[in-house]
Amino acid sequence: MTERFELPTLSTEKDYDGDGFLPLYTTTVTVDGGAVSHGRASGRARSSDGALDLDLRMPAELGGDGRKTNPEQLFAAGFAACFHGALSLLARQEALDPAAIRVMATVAFGRAPEDGGYVLHVDLVVRWPGVAADVATALMERADALCPYARMAWRGTPTTITLAT
Repeated sequence: MTERFELPTLSTEKDYDGDGFLPLYTTTVTVDGGAVSHGRASGRARSSDGALDLDLRMPAELGGDGRKTNPEQLFAAGFAACFHGALSLLARQEALDPAAIRVMATVAFGRAPEDGGYVLHVDLVVRWPGVAADVATALMERADALCPYARMAWRGTPTTITLAT
């Protein structure tokens, strides 16, 4: 039997006009370094609510054993899920069935030619059989403006780094 879930009640309207950021949900994930004191190579990621608790390992392409998940996979999953949610919400508003929507996120970890630093490239591919390409494309453009992961990718995201004392 398939478990039933309630759809989110989030809107696509500009229904907030406050002066600052209004958090609707906050989560904290803590990563330790594990056996070799390196979060990517042997770390463990745990969410404050206990829903996420997994080992992290380097992918084989970066010298690891590739037998556990890595940050790029987690980022790809989050991006794809968030974009899917935004597109699904918009589809329902247009009386379209989102059941066939599939979002594939490919995240590439690499080097930036400008400074040699590490960067990510993201490619999203949406499959939506049965929906005309022009209709799907228009909704994907709206989802791109709605999805916070896409907004982060295009605009950056406010980030603070603090040493706890």
